[in-house]
Amino acid sequence: MPFALPASASSRAVDASCAARPGRPGGLLRAASLVVVVALVVAGCSTAKHQSAVPTGTTASSSGTNAAPAGLERFYGQQLDWTTCDKFECAKATVPVDWSAPDGAVIQLALERQRATGGTAVGSLLINPGGPGASGVDALKSVALERISKDVLAKYDVVGFDPRGVSRSARVTCTDGKALDSIVSADPDYTTPAGIDAVEQTYAAFGAACLAKTGDLLGHVDTVSAAKDMDVLRAALGDEKLTYLGYSYGTQLGATYAALFPERVGRLVLDGALDPTLTYDQTAVGQAKGFESALRAYVTDCQAGKGCPLTGSVDEGLAQIKNLLDRARAKPLATNQAGRRLTGSLAFTGIALPLYSSSSWSYLTAALTKALQSDDGSGLLSLADSYYERSPDGTYANNSTEAFWAIGCLDDQPSADPSDMAASAAAIQAAAPTVGYYFAYGAVICAKWPVPKVGPLDSYAAKGAAPILVVGTTNDPATPYAWAQSLSKLLSSGVLLTYKGEGHTAYGVANACLNGAVDAYLLDGTVPADGTRC
Repeated sequence: MPFALPASASSRAVDASCAARPGRPGGLLRAASLVVVVALVVAGCSTAKHQSAVPTGTTASSSGTNAAPAGLERFYGQQLDWTTCDKFECAKATVPVDWSAPDGAVIQLALERQRATGGTAVGSLLINPGGPGASGVDALKSVALERISKDVLAKYDVVGFDPRGVSRSARVTCTDGKALDSIVSADPDYTTPAGIDAVEQTYAAFGAACLAKTGDLLGHVDTVSAAKDMDVLRAALGDEKLTYLGYSYGTQLGATYAALFPERVGRLVLDGALDPTLTYDQTAVGQAKGFESALRAYVTDCQAGKGCPLTGSVDEGLAQIKNLLDRARAKPLATNQAGRRLTGSLAFTGIALPLYSSSSWSYLTAALTKALQSDDGSGLLSLADSYYERSPDGTYANNSTEAFWAIGCLDDQPSADPSDMAASAAAIQAAAPTVGYYFAYGAVICAKWPVPKVGPLDSYAAKGAAPILVVGTTNDPATPYAWAQSLSKLLSSGVLLTYKGEGHTAYGVANACLNGAVDAYLLDGTVPADGTRC
């Protein structure tokens, strides 16, 4: 019987902050913010709270904070044409390709909306599931509405959107499934200059194909441009202030919006936070440590139960996983899929995916049992395919992988000097001995990218913004808890809410304390005390 995750896993939202991916050494993991809908043990906590006059979405006015910037009236004043699509409503919004030349070419962004279930809405709740490269439209259709509480669904119109370059919104297009298979399964050699150059040339060809098929848009799919798009969406939806729920990379998008438009911030929830000021190397070290810690927690739990294929101590169990990864790199394992073998890169991706949620650990145990006891890589390959949303026929369900690299290479292009990459690799592997290899040398991806870096903002203070709720999970593998702590300090009005637990992101899958605090903030503007722990 083929090994597979539950159906909900295939519609997960994904995320990370820089221009790299897992599945081969040299990449950050995008953070899968909605891997599965998890029922966790409900636990309560008492927290000190205060009331805040945080505005909800209200009818847009023609003056004040909702006034259209000069020259942008046609975008801010547009009327969305909503049509019925399945059980939701669909529309397209128009924005400029290049925000510095708004009179030039335009693109359309796809939106999908569920009306407030309680009747007349107080405003819109815009959602972003992460990535970069994840579809908010797909997230609305699948698991997002299962994570948002019934009380919030009753009060808000919930709106998912595909950011520029993603899925239905003027998508980035680069290559076909066969070529993508070759890239994500490769185990590059970074021990020689020739090996490094070969990988850089692979990504140079990939980038050239992206530019040829995507055109000028490729240079304008950066996070800052996407945040500017969000303000147009806010106005077109008729909201004076933005109410927003962003998971993982969606927190970077939300923080960027707040920094650009602090006076238009309503209630922003940033769950599974990224720190947009970190360098690529700092991000790689942090994420490698996060996955190492999550893997250790998994091994501990596995060995405490029955049927675990990892023997001995926790350290010995981790060593067995590392040995499996090394073996797969040296000689890929056979699988039940014709013509496909499990490389080291695919094995790592298969191991990493279930670490996003402790409810998926049993799938990792089953896959590791096959690999360790029978040299059968089928289970881990199935998990890797689920991460990349690869279908059995070799096609990919969407362009999330291509968009991830394209957006990341605009937001950051780290040094690809071999000595710099070697020093970074040493630091990463020292911090994460089991999995660090797969987070090193990520700079090769953007080394020859065909469009220049746009980069981050100079400041994310967002002075004057209403209180912004930053949610962090203490053992989040993809967006380490330290990033939530630092983002809450970067934002002048940031308030940190902590979930003590495992997994990536918390709202909707954590405990009653955490979920209740987020609900109170969205529903009533009740801001939990900074530092509240659930």
